[in-house]
Amino acid sequence: MTFDDLGLSEALLRAVADQGYTRPTPIQMQAIPAVLAGGDLLAGAQTGSGKTAGFVLPMLQRLSTTASARGNGHRRPLRALILTPTRELAAQVDASVKAYGKHLKLASFALFGGVGFAPQVAQLRRGVDILVATPGRLLDHHARRNVDFSAVDILVLDEADRMLDMGFIADIKRVLALLPRKRQSLLFSATFSDDIRALAEKLLDQPRTIQATPRNSTVETISQRVHPVNRHEKAQLLSHLIGKNRWQQVLVFTRTKHGADKLVRSLEADRIRAVALHGNKSQNVRTKALADFKRSAVDVMVATDIAARGIDIDQLPHVVNYDLPNVPEDYVHRIGRTGRAGATGEAISLVCVDEHGFLRDIERLLKRPIAREVVPGFEPDPHAVAQPVFANRNRGRELTQKHAHSPAAPRGQHRAAHGNARQEPAHQRHTPSSSVHNRDGAQSRHHAQPRSSNVVTNGAARQSRSHSATSAGKRMGIAGR
Repeated sequence: MTFDDLGLSEALLRAVADQGYTRPTPIQMQAIPAVLAGGDLLAGAQTGSGKTAGFVLPMLQRLSTTASARGNGHRRPLRALILTPTRELAAQVDASVKAYGKHLKLASFALFGGVGFAPQVAQLRRGVDILVATPGRLLDHHARRNVDFSAVDILVLDEADRMLDMGFIADIKRVLALLPRKRQSLLFSATFSDDIRALAEKLLDQPRTIQATPRNSTVETISQRVHPVNRHEKAQLLSHLIGKNRWQQVLVFTRTKHGADKLVRSLEADRIRAVALHGNKSQNVRTKALADFKRSAVDVMVATDIAARGIDIDQLPHVVNYDLPNVPEDYVHRIGRTGRAGATGEAISLVCVDEHGFLRDIERLLKRPIAREVVPGFEPDPHAVAQPVFANRNRGRELTQKHAHSPAAPRGQHRAAHGNARQEPAHQRHTPSSSVHNRDGAQSRHHAQPRSSNVVTNGAARQSRSHSATSAGKRMGIAGR
């Protein structure tokens, strides 16, 4: 089957050809005719399967071939609304709308927080046909009467499962209450959870259901493997892998914002060009970081899960889980940043003893084990005792204060060189055991356990290993890149 067989207009077929696509993906083959038919739709496919085009192309066709009443003041009426969980994803979807609709007379706009109101107000007053928005900023503008929903014909919830994970259900319900009852509603999701199905029952009217791939599956073209490693040697191992294999465009996921910043400093000390992307960065900084990464101005982008649904880079070769996610489904979303549109990709996880439970949960979700490969020189201590990833907040402060006198390692050297020093995982985040949540507000599946004693390692061996890992990156040509 080709795109010519899906009933798309000549203008859309030209735009698809301009993007270099000739054959639709499985989700596109099923979703495009379903959306063109006009009914509601519940569609699921793994990240990287092309589901954005699965709703954007038929939406553009329906809007371009259907007349609408003019809005107040002769401005364009808002006819289609796409809700996304993150700013990056909103920008990405809007870019797709503009790319596929470039031969049509339809205007789109991305509306999200972190940037000024004035330019957004000016664009909304001029009018747009398609609005791609995050729920919070959309409701802010509606409260100021900058958005009129009365002419909305099509609603799309993109990455609906992520919106629920991030606690947007209240905002989504508020938006739904403002929209016309008579409309086409499309719910697209990378995974189908029970919560998603419950939302679909309330949102959709006799929807057609499409599951293009098995639930929570990963793309077959992605090669997955686990490198067991001691918690305090992860940064060294990452530098070693990047240097030895001459990796470029590596997307690395950490559990916390602080962990992302700390890892960037470590990589830069090893003369690896790196940048961090997380919620504490301003929108301008986030936009520049993503742009620099896409054009290979930096080799590594270290991100929290805010980027798991908002990065679309053709031929992104490597994704590294520096910290395993505590929510197994997030693993699927993270590694889905590679292996897109039929390309091959590599997903690597650096797993310490603290994360063995997370790894078991992920393998249970995937219904298969992930290959383990110990990197020579980075063999994990077989006697290491697991520490809780999520520990009591006050005990965390006490531990930090207790060791505040410990000297910091010089720039470019790793703490492992201090041998007998007690090692704390770089990614550790302390939250009360009675209410453990991840960074986006979703409840963690792993509650705090009693703190185990730290493992004392051989200082000389660790120092030698740290030196060899740091030197490896320089020997392999990273220096000066």
